[in-house]
Amino acid sequence: MSISRLLGLNLRRLILLLSVLSALTMMANSIYAGYRVQRQQLIDATLQSNEAYATKLATSSEAFFDSANQQLSYSAAIAASNFADQGHLLSEVKRLQLQTNSFNSVSVVDAGGHLEAIWPPMPALTGQRLNIPNVNALNETKMPAISKPFISAAGHLVIFISHPVVAVDGRYLGYMGGTIHLRQKNILQRLLGTHYYHDGSYLYAVDQDRRLLYHPDPARVGEVVHGNAIIEAVIRGESGQGSVINSQGIEMLTGYAYSPSTGWGIVAQRPIEATLRPLTELTVGVVLKAAVPAVLLLLIVLLLAHQISRPLRELANEARRMDTAGTSEQINRIRAWYVEAAQLKRALLLGMGLLHNQIGKLHVDAQTDPMTGLHNRRGMAAVLNVWHATQQPFAVISLDIDHFKSVNDTYGHATGDVVIQTMAQLMRSCCRDIDVVCRSGGEEFLILLPGTDMEAAEQVAERLRTLVEQTVIPCIQRPITASIGIAHWPTHASDTDEVIRQADAALYQAKNDGRNRIRVAAIPA
Repeated sequence: MSISRLLGLNLRRLILLLSVLSALTMMANSIYAGYRVQRQQLIDATLQSNEAYATKLATSSEAFFDSANQQLSYSAAIAASNFADQGHLLSEVKRLQLQTNSFNSVSVVDAGGHLEAIWPPMPALTGQRLNIPNVNALNETKMPAISKPFISAAGHLVIFISHPVVAVDGRYLGYMGGTIHLRQKNILQRLLGTHYYHDGSYLYAVDQDRRLLYHPDPARVGEVVHGNAIIEAVIRGESGQGSVINSQGIEMLTGYAYSPSTGWGIVAQRPIEATLRPLTELTVGVVLKAAVPAVLLLLIVLLLAHQISRPLRELANEARRMDTAGTSEQINRIRAWYVEAAQLKRALLLGMGLLHNQIGKLHVDAQTDPMTGLHNRRGMAAVLNVWHATQQPFAVISLDIDHFKSVNDTYGHATGDVVIQTMAQLMRSCCRDIDVVCRSGGEEFLILLPGTDMEAAEQVAERLRTLVEQTVIPCIQRPITASIGIAHWPTHASDTDEVIRQADAALYQAKNDGRNRIRVAAIPA
């Protein structure tokens, strides 16, 4: 009898032990499953975010070098007009260096490689022959160039951006260029130096020689990095994401993007420990809060185990389908009836919202001119592709502000920006909601009028020209004028790009005929 009672007592203990183990196992399995799913989602979201951020910065770098090349091209044309006058050259390099914040110094070099003018002034270097890696050879082909990093004559680690100076008769006179001092305050630091993380994350830029061009640690700028798989991928022209162990032995979640015009790579990375810390803290909190009820209320835990694991299971299932339409609505329907599940649900919804918002913002930024809010060339090209595919006829109005350079020279670029923004407002006021208003560059604009014939386009152009002529801009206390060219697709050409060129040609005819007038492109025979 005592043995039976002993066996019965042991059996009860065994059942109780099995129940406790079952409850603990189920609870642990639910927590672990939720942790693994959320862990992977956090890693994936961080990788995607870093890749998107690196891509945005690579695009910004491309835009900067395009802008720098335009500045140098404009100054090279001015320098070519009187290349023999050293005072003229010095005045132009001074203007360019002081007027923009793109370069630490600006110089002019003749065809023999001798320094003709530089600002800030360096009398000891004037007249000396400069040897800038890959710039001399490239400029003899009359092509813009970006040098590899090198030590300048003044002892600075720099890169050199140059544009050839060519006379009216086509003779190669030399080149004009600007330097960026990599170890001093420069434009790259302003482009790349402000990062959106403050938890051990950072980004850097490398060139084709694996040399660091930008790094949060200035002492590492100029260092050549070997054995880094991410750097090897980005200098091959690839963009993407991945995990890597950095030089301090820390595992980093990395996104990288390639800049085609420079051959540089932009790498943004965040420690995986910082990414997973909130999830780890949340999981520990879940375990601590659930342990006591699991021990004290075993029967309740057994009955409610399914309900406790259900929201986590549903969140995990929906997390696996984050790229499927309607996932957010499904997550919102999940009944997260306890704190931990609700926090995971909010974190998942927030992560999806941030990711979608960032991707949407990048898409809008890529097609919008930041100063005016008008379409840029990329946005215009997207519209034209759709219209061409649907055979939608349209008229093109090409517009240029007359004597805009004199506004910049007289009142400054800030006033010039106001004039450009005012012009954008006037153009919008003359257009329908379905019309597409674009800023194609500088003071040049385009209006695309779908379903509009030439007569109606001329009426719109004349209304706009008159409105511009009659509008007094407060900051310059006078009106401005505009020259306008008009073309029509498919009347003037079967190719949409050719129609744009026809409108531009008509615009330049309006300029040549005295400005503040409208010209229509000639219909080809």
